[in-house]
Amino acid sequence: QVQLVESGGGLVQPGGSLRLSCTASTSIFYVMGWYRQAPGKQRELVATIASRSSVTNYADSVKGRFTISRDNAKNTVYLQMNSLKPEDTAVYYCNAAGTGTIYWGQGTQVTVSS
Repeated sequence: QVQLVESGGGLVQPGGSLRLSCTASTSIFYVMGWYRQAPGKQRELVATIASRSSVTNYADSVKGRFTISRDNAKNTVYLQMNSLKPEDTAVYYCNAAGTGTIYWGQGTQVTVSS
C-alpha cells in the first residue's frame, strides 16, 4: 500500500518562509508534486517535478517564490516557500503519479497571518 506523509506546515507571518516535506513509501513514481486547497475553493496545482528529468512546473501565483525539489535517496519531495502571502493559506497536499495511478497525502495546514 502506497503512503505519502507530509510535514512542515504551520503558522507564519506574511513574508516568512516554510519548507514542506513529503515522504513516500516507494520511490517508483513518474512525477511528484504539491497541490493546495483553501476553504471554499477547489484544489489547485502548486508545483510538480518529474522523477527522471527533474523538469518542474509551477503555478503562476507562486513562481519566483516557491521551489520544488526532490531527494530520491530519501523518497522525499520538498516545497520551499518564501515570501509567503495570506492568500497562500491552504491545506497543502502531496501528490504522486505512478503507472496508471495517482496518490494523495493527508494534507498539511499552512496559515499565513499577522
